[in-house]
Amino acid sequence: MPEDPRALLLSLYRAALQAVGGRESVARALRELALEPPLHLVALGKAAEAMAEGAYEVLGEGIERALLVSKLGHFGSVFSARLGVELLEAEHPVPGEGSIRAGVRLLEFLGEAPAGARLLFLISGGTSSLVEVLPEGVTLEDYRRVNEWLLASGLDITQMNRVRQGLSRIKGGRLRAALGARPAWQLLISDVPGDDPASIGSGPLVEPALGAPLPRVPPWLDALLDRARDAGVAGEARGSVQTRIVASNRGALQAAARAARAERLTVRLHEAPLEGDALAAGRRCADTLLNHSAGTLHLWGGETTVELPPAPGVGGRNQSLALAAAQALAGHSGCWLLAAGTDGSDGPTEDAGALVDSGTLERGRQGGLDAGEALAAADAGTFLAASGDL
Repeated sequence: MPEDPRALLLSLYRAALQAVGGRESVARALRELALEPPLHLVALGKAAEAMAEGAYEVLGEGIERALLVSKLGHFGSVFSARLGVELLEAEHPVPGEGSIRAGVRLLEFLGEAPAGARLLFLISGGTSSLVEVLPEGVTLEDYRRVNEWLLASGLDITQMNRVRQGLSRIKGGRLRAALGARPAWQLLISDVPGDDPASIGSGPLVEPALGAPLPRVPPWLDALLDRARDAGVAGEARGSVQTRIVASNRGALQAAARAARAERLTVRLHEAPLEGDALAAGRRCADTLLNHSAGTLHLWGGETTVELPPAPGVGGRNQSLALAAAQALAGHSGCWLLAAGTDGSDGPTEDAGALVDSGTLERGRQGGLDAGEALAAADAGTFLAASGDL
């Protein structure tokens, strides 16, 4: 057994993050692509700044101008004073007025590019919320209601993004209409199981597969989708777009596995992604650790779902998964589980997830909290803060 299992798991997590970092992933891809400057750069998502750093590392003055859109508070000082770089912040995970301003500015930015311009898009997780142009007849209040319902619905990310595409003038490949005949490249950091480019950021430059179904939705949302369809979509996609995925969940897992084997650990990298209800997934992981572990480090990837109650507490899918696993691990020494995202936030929180063990429940109880009540209230974050496991 490692001398400090918690420190080991955190070190493996850092190795996974480093392997899929925006700067390194974009720089590596651009060196291989050897794109001809000048280029007009658009970076969207929670990793917009890091991805743009990678682009400037390789292309430098070959980038004529740039527009970066990221989550409120996610920009550092890297580009704050750089000429030709425009920074916009917007709301996540529920879109707001900043998201609409970013969508308007995105179309303006593309419209201002000369007819012969070459465009480079860098897209990462969070884009679906951060940038939007709504059809006529759909208000921001409508769209916020839709996203709040989606986040509480228990639908998986692909299903959620299909609904968002139905209510957008730029998602689902519709942004291509703003390119005209100009060529474009997009480098993607995948935050979706299966790495489908049409689902990453709701696919602004990639149409969903023909006949991709919408999930069942409430009547009020179905009526809103009908209204959006009636509004139509302006323009026709003409420019060619070349797509490359530069980082993914699988790459993060493989990096963690390499780091673990360097520590002479026995590793099992599970092929099937974790999906479905986060609490059930956490219990399945705990069962594997308790009954099939035998000194093995298990690695899972994927994305689970949480169906939220009317007034949810604090936390996200990873925190819920971890706390559900902690219930099963209680009193069983020798097992630890880290559940964390690669984008720095889990649900509407600034925590990436949690690292739990056999003592998590007892530590939380000492803080006067009950794990079952916390999970029922979608308040795993409050419990895990008390147990010291965030």
